Amino acid sequence: MAKAPPITNRVKDLRALHGGISQQALADAIGVTRQTVIAIEQGRYSPSLESAFRIARLFGVGVEDVFGWEG
Repeated sequence: MAKAPPITNRVKDLRALHGGISQQALADAIGVTRQTVIAIEQGRYSPSLESAFRIARLFGVGVEDVFGWEG
């Protein structure tokens, strides 16, 4: 099994704070699949820089408010 990337995120928390936006709605908004959103939330996948900015902008926060570096 591949080692998880050292990038942490608050995507699931931010979805909840913004009215419980669904994983599918987030995926549609940023142009990825629901499976990609699930993998990001579970820390199994690091989003592209473009997707990271799209997520942050959707929630009206900075990229560093969504993603962190562990390590």
